Amino acid sequence: MKMTYDVLGAEPTTGYGGPVPPSRMIEMGEQGFVPKAPTELSEAGVDPEVLLDLTLKLAYTVPRLTTQWAAEKLCLPLQLMAELFEQLRADQLVDMLGHSGPFKSRFTITGRGSERARRLFEICGYVGPAPVSLESYTTNLDWQFQHLPDPTQQQVEDAISDLVLPDHVRQVSGLAMQSRRSLFLFGPPGNGKTALGHLLHDAAGGDYWIPHCIGIGQNIIRVFDMECHEPIDEMGKPRERGVQIDRRWVRIRRPFVVVGGELTVEALDLVFSPNLGYYEAPLHFKANGGTFLLDDFGCQRIPPETILNRWIHPLERGIDFLTLQTGQQLEVPFRQMLIVSTNLDVNKVMTPAFLRRMGYRVHMADPAPPRYKEIFRNYAGGCDVQVPPAVLDGLVDRYQREDRPMHCCEPRDLVERARDICRYRGQDLQLDSDTLELAWQGYFGNDRE
Repeated sequence: MKMTYDVLGAEPTTGYGGPVPPSRMIEMGEQGFVPKAPTELSEAGVDPEVLLDLTLKLAYTVPRLTTQWAAEKLCLPLQLMAELFEQLRADQLVDMLGHSGPFKSRFTITGRGSERARRLFEICGYVGPAPVSLESYTTNLDWQFQHLPDPTQQQVEDAISDLVLPDHVRQVSGLAMQSRRSLFLFGPPGNGKTALGHLLHDAAGGDYWIPHCIGIGQNIIRVFDMECHEPIDEMGKPRERGVQIDRRWVRIRRPFVVVGGELTVEALDLVFSPNLGYYEAPLHFKANGGTFLLDDFGCQRIPPETILNRWIHPLERGIDFLTLQTGQQLEVPFRQMLIVSTNLDVNKVMTPAFLRRMGYRVHMADPAPPRYKEIFRNYAGGCDVQVPPAVLDGLVDRYQREDRPMHCCEPRDLVERARDICRYRGQDLQLDSDTLELAWQGYFGNDRE
């Protein structure tokens, strides 16, 4: 049985004064819910003039084109593409060169059409999949998130099983992931904050649909990004007869986006490219529905207060505001799992007001000797080598003798340096006292001897 859901309850406008018809998600067997392609221009959710202009710009880029080729490039149904070309032909912007069947024709742009296309390119240089409205994006996203599965305790435990963590860290991290509240990780460097953020994301299953781009009047905001999103191939999957998927949308796995010290204040808003003539959505917007890891917080080129002030209200309300070049502000969803990690003093990089808005906090402390030994044994075991207990005890004693704090990353680093030493000597990996002594000196130096 096929079920259709209207996911827009209200009647928003396109920016041209007309109502936007509801986007529809339909159930298609094994594929789950998919966006149904519009069958008429009035169902596309954007002003037909936007689609006509996009078609004309596409025609300007090639000597001649077919209806089928244009439909593939603009991700529109063939019958809508034919309707757009007929309107352009009626306006003397394109000429028909031939006809080979229903909705199958060849066209070329006219001189009048070329003149108009050049003016259009001065306004917006985008040519690609047709946009959807911001209202459709927002409401479709909210509806899909309500139907995505929440990770279970077992899924979280399985995802982070490679890390040796105290019970309270496991519990609090799992609560943050299951609730999709933000998570603040802090503590000395080398104790697994970044690794924990990566593994927690692995517990978040599910997929959903996002648009290639969003249209705001004549402005285009690119959303889908192969650097951030992993598309799921829909080719070859069975489809119900007579039903077309709206190819302006792409099914993706939950994205995982990481930024560190390279984050700039410009990257927190829409970025307009004068060369391309359209906007790029900020990374935290592209992470909607997935995980956004802000690593090494406090080490960015912008003051921590700037980032805190930018996100303090979005964290509380789940809504962000992005700004076009004209000054127009757009209300957009802020619906990602935000993980912030820092090695710095919390009181120096965080304000009490921002901390209150973080869903959960975890202190990633230095390991005590028993946990350090367990980490060392686990990593060595993963390398198919055993470390003698006496050698490991001697290693821990040396930390204490040199008054050197232990970090969770150091067992891995020492074993890997032991691997380098054994390879250099032409030996199989072994973790004896002599090898680990040289590994220690190569890793820490001998400044404390």
